[in-house]
Amino acid sequence: MTTALPAQPAPLDPPSADARHLRLVGEGAPGDAASAPLVGYLLLVPEGTDLGELFAKDRPRPRIRPVPPATAAPAAAPAAGRPAGDDVVRIDPVRHVAEVAGRELDLTYLEFELLAHLVRHPHQVHSRDRLVTAVWGYDHIGDGRTVDVHIARLRRKLGRAHRQRIVTVRRVGYKYVPEAAACHRP
Repeated sequence: MTTALPAQPAPLDPPSADARHLRLVGEGAPGDAASAPLVGYLLLVPEGTDLGELFAKDRPRPRIRPVPPATAAPAAAPAAGRPAGDDVVRIDPVRHVAEVAGRELDLTYLEFELLAHLVRHPHQVHSRDRLVTAVWGYDHIGDGRTVDVHIARLRRKLGRAHRQRIVTVRRVGYKYVPEAAACHRP
């Protein structure tokens, strides 16, 4: 269940006893050390949870933990541990091996993760930013040029016969095209 807050805060009706502890960020005097910026969090709770009980003063707090990225993966992605790919490019996540036409590729960790991500989502265009987030992670400091360099290395390692399986979508990003037709330019 997802709940969205209204764009304009509604007046508290009737005023709650807890409302006296709330203040706006810009409320303090300029230079006031007590006016630190507020940070918001989205908290998901099971349906039917009494929020009054959840945040009661003398109650134990629930354990709050981040959702691991693996649970946020789309349902269409192959299950972890199962090989992915097509008849030519195969990805084995358990052995951390990528093969092209039966030949094992010598890939770095990031090259493997990038190729595996593209192969798991064939025909889907991925922006450079999305690839940086999916492969390098949210905390990576870099730009789309990093992705371009790794894609160039991957294409070299795929070889002349298969490098066109990674297609550049100009001004957007890259996609993986598993069909043999993608390997031959007219």
